[in-house]
Amino acid sequence: MLLSLKNVSKTYKNGVKALDNVSIDIHAGMFGLLGPNGAGKSSLMRTIATLQAPDGGSIHLDDLDILNNKIEFRKTLGYLPQEFGVYPKMSAHDLLHYFAQLKGISNSSERNAIVDKALEVTNLSDVRHKHVAGYSGGMKQRFGIAQLLLNDPKLIIVDEPTAGLDPAERHRFLNVLREIGTNHIVIFSTHIVDDVKELCTDMAILNGGKILAQNTPKNLVKALSGTIWKTTVTKDQLPTYEASYNIISSSFDEDSNLVIRVMNDTQPAPEFIPTDASLEDVYFTTLKQEQQIELNS
Repeated sequence: MLLSLKNVSKTYKNGVKALDNVSIDIHAGMFGLLGPNGAGKSSLMRTIATLQAPDGGSIHLDDLDILNNKIEFRKTLGYLPQEFGVYPKMSAHDLLHYFAQLKGISNSSERNAIVDKALEVTNLSDVRHKHVAGYSGGMKQRFGIAQLLLNDPKLIIVDEPTAGLDPAERHRFLNVLREIGTNHIVIFSTHIVDDVKELCTDMAILNGGKILAQNTPKNLVKALSGTIWKTTVTKDQLPTYEASYNIISSSFDEDSNLVIRVMNDTQPAPEFIPTDASLEDVYFTTLKQEQQIELNS
């Protein structure tokens, strides 16, 4: 299975260029689309889902031209947007049966098997008779996954699904995605680096509507090996270090010391020590390099 985008662009009526010649190939497995808020992630997700038309470019799922065969494509698509509505007076069991009938699954025994499997995969079997309105945020997100699994989609899109979830709910939700990601193309849009690190076999960084980098998380981290340094500074010293070094991030350690991380091919100064690169380093350096390019252009 292959989802292929070629030169996909989208500019809204207010002049905002949401997608800027996006070209990318996505294979089966978990694909992380990482970028800050406003990077164009939701615009790209909505365009792939055929909910909005691009100004130019092409999108194919294997041999299917999805922009010119929207109805056929939607039969193979599962899409979980940031916000989705539910019927509050219905249980998950009844609501899934209703959705399954809408998707054309008329045989009751077949429908029972499909609904039971969807509830099992999403760990909702124990609360199948509880009204969905009473679900927690994480349970509602898992119900959203259960609903889109009913037609066994080839391509699954989930847009910022862990935003607002507590750590336990986030962990359960990621486990659900991990399980379904083995047999489908799953595009997972997020601004949370740890989600991609824990889940995805391939990823891209998007900002300003452009793909800035694409590779496996492991390879992207490996490319920074030997270039990341850290030291502890005081709050008063920080402006001086910011003026002198390429600081990519700063944070407080467990002893409340301010630690700065710097990217440099060689040791920047005697007080800096080498440290392992992380996916967060990849993310921040990629965004910073793009920002520098724009400033110099």
